Parts: sequence; C-alpha cells; structure tokens
Amino acid sequence: MTDRAPGSRRAMLTAAALAEPTAVLSGYTVGVTADRRKDELATLLEARGARVVLAPALRIVPIADDAELRAATRACLDNPPDIVLVNTGIGMRGWLEAAENWGLGEPLREVISRAYLVARGPKARAAVRSAGLQDQWSPDGEGYEEVVEHLSARGVAGLTVAMQLHGESQPEYTEALESAGARVIELPVYRWAPPVDPAPLHRLTDLITGRLVDAVTFTSAAAVQAVLRAAGTGADALLDALRDDVMAACVGPVTSAPLRRRDVPVVTPGRARLSALVRTIVDELPKRAVSFHIAGHSITLRGHAAVVDGVLRPLAPAPMAVLRALAGSPGRVLSRAALLQALPRGADEHAVEMAVARLRAGLAVPGVVQTVVKRGYRIPV
Repeated sequence: MTDRAPGSRRAMLTAAALAEPTAVLSGYTVGVTADRRKDELATLLEARGARVVLAPALRIVPIADDAELRAATRACLDNPPDIVLVNTGIGMRGWLEAAENWGLGEPLREVISRAYLVARGPKARAAVRSAGLQDQWSPDGEGYEEVVEHLSARGVAGLTVAMQLHGESQPEYTEALESAGARVIELPVYRWAPPVDPAPLHRLTDLITGRLVDAVTFTSAAAVQAVLRAAGTGADALLDALRDDVMAACVGPVTSAPLRRRDVPVVTPGRARLSALVRTIVDELPKRAVSFHIAGHSITLRGHAAVVDGVLRPLAPAPMAVLRALAGSPGRVLSRAALLQALPRGADEHAVEMAVARLRAGLAVPGVVQTVVKRGYRIPV
C-alpha cells in the first residue's frame, strides 16, 4: 500500500483489492523503481491486490543547455546521416520538439525520412510512426548488441550514423560502430539524474536486502545501476536477496542485462509494456507461494500474509518469518535458537516467544503452531 490520500482512486482500488482475499497479488509487496510512469505501474499492481513501495531510482531531465543537441542536429542537416538510430520514444519526441522550437522541424524530418531508420523497440517505433516517419528495421530483442551486429553486417564503412542517446552516452556501441568504419553523431536529448528525495530509494534497498519485498520492478538498465549505487557497501547483500528470495521483474532484455551479468535470475514479459510486465508478475509471483493443510485448515503463505481457508491474514515481519521457517520443515521441532536466526538482527529468544504468540493470534485458528515443551515449536503433519 502506498502513501496516498484516503480519497484517491489508487487508495480505493487498493482497499477493494485487499478486501477480496482471492485477488491474485494479495499479500505480496512489490517495489517500483520507475519515475515517469510510476503511478500507472502502481495502479496496475494495486488493482490486483499488491502492496506497492514507490521508490524512483532516477528521473529524466531535459539537457539544461541544449547547445550540444542543437549542434548535433545541425550536423545532421549539413551532412545528412545514412542511418538514424532511435533508442527511445521519449528521446525521439524530445528531439523533434526541440527542432520545431528552433525552426528546424521540417528539414530534420526530411533528412530522417531519407535515412535507414532503426527503432530499438516498440516505444521508439511508435514515436517514429506518430511523427509520420517509417522505420526500416527493429531488433527482436531490443538490444544494442543486436543493432550493432545488424548494422555492421549491413555495412557501415564510410557511412554516417546519427544515434539518439538513452539518457547517457553508450561509448561501447559508439566505438563498435566507429571501429566498423562509421562516423557517429551522438544526439543527447535528456539525461538521467538522481531522485529529488533519495530516502524512498534507500528504504527500498533496505527492504530488498531484508527480504521484506517479494518483487522489485525495473523499467531501465540505468535504474538497476542506480539501485546498486544506492545500496553502497550493501550491494552484494542486495544482489544475494535478488538471487534467492526477491523476484526481479524487468520490462525487457536491455533493462535486465545488468542483473543477468551479475547472475541474478530475472523475469521479463514477451513485450516491453507495463501491462505485460504486470501480467508476468501475476503469472510468476504466486508460483513462489507455499501451501499446506493442517488440522483441516488450508494455509498459503503469500509475501507478508497468510491465506487461511480463503481469508487473507496479514502478518508482521517477525511472525511471518517464524511461520515460513516452521513451514519449511513441517513436523520438525525448531528450537528458539533456530527460530531466532529467522528474525531481524538484535532479537533475543524472548522475541521468538512474542513472535509465536502474535503468529497464533494472527492466524486465528488453533493447532497450527504447537509448543514442544523444552524443545521449541513445530507445525504438525
């Protein structure tokens, strides 16, 4: 659940979803690192019952001094490029809008229309076509490597390539094209900047590391890098959490690349769309649920809640940690010392007893957690 005014549409959607225990994401917490479309993504997730933690990792800001973009645009007009590479929809629209403001809109469209136009994904393609232009090719996987391989195989020696940047320079791809004989004109339309308030992002990194979110969404590779930077010296622990307990959901293969390079398993939709990303989370996250039957009761563990006989029962982190530990070894007695390892740092054996008491109260059904005198606790089989 996000911090919103009680009367907001999202708050009402969330309340309705949580009131319905069978909502597919009820009980799960999902971190959202997007900025520009965070509200849209959060609404889609909350409508399916998820609790959402908003923590923009970056924000997109226009280039403060557009002299560099204007100079690059003038270079395209003076020496029309043979190939134009459009990396993002927002970048393409921003470039054309800037050209219109300079009185260069029509000349630029004319130059682009005569070039071999590459759109690196559906958003870029949509921006190209909404401008009345026609792209000639797009990579299947939306990866920069595919673009470079395609252009190199097609032949770029002696040709000029205009490349709209994706928030920052991509020197490895520029150098690869130049090594193949191309002259590259880089077009900086916008840049990535840190969030105005970094506190939510730092909180999210703590939640990921503590396994207190079930999934985290990424909509750009730059956001992945920003989250790792925000984690600081705890980046390795955060990556361990993403490898084991927290699902990383990325909008596409380019976004997921920094995580894959670090051996983090990711889920991605077939199409790079927010709605498809949410459908992927809906498909994948419930597969991680643990279900069992005890004393005639059906119990399913979902993130921060247990579904008991079809009723969603949210639990605090400590009772939930105890329940997960016991459910991982049904029938086996776990000592207080063993259960202590599942609790937040700094807890003592008294905290285990308190967590068990709160767990029993939260589940509201008898016999799920048994006390074995002088030994510990267990879930009966």
